[in-house]
Amino acid sequence: MDFRALFKISYGMYLVSSKKGDKINAQLSNTVVQISPDPATMLISINKNNFTHECITESGIFTISVISDQCEMKEIGPFGFRCGRDFDKFKDCSYELGKNGAPFIRDNMCAYIECEVVKTMDCLTHTIFIGRVTEAEILNPDLVPMTYDFYHRELKGKLSKNATHYHKDADKV
Repeated sequence: MDFRALFKISYGMYLVSSKKGDKINAQLSNTVVQISPDPATMLISINKNNFTHECITESGIFTISVISDQCEMKEIGPFGFRCGRDFDKFKDCSYELGKNGAPFIRDNMCAYIECEVVKTMDCLTHTIFIGRVTEAEILNPDLVPMTYDFYHRELKGKLSKNATHYHKDADKV
């Protein structure tokens, strides 16, 4: 099987954040989809090993920040490849708490969307969380959303072993 075919699927880049008690966390994600307009609902897929999964499961809320192509790796890098259980991913960045209590970043972000979990689906290594949109704001209408392709080609971003399209043979293709 040619796993490179999976890399041809178009994705955006997002920060998905949540909280667990007083602790906040976020992770990079390429799996965010609007699935219905009224009520507006979003779908995210989160690896069960990630602290963000634990936060969303406990709090029942998440926020999606739409990353722009103006973000640099130094701005989004802390949100990938390190576990929020052991590392404060927000310690060196400016953020705000949304109405739902989950953090979002304004700098170099296109928009943010707050959601309340209404359904979950077990998908082996990942859980799909479906959330009803409770708040949303365009932060900068002039910014262009970052694509996953841009993240890899321009920023030289790596593929996490917890990513939705990671495959053990991905480095062999």
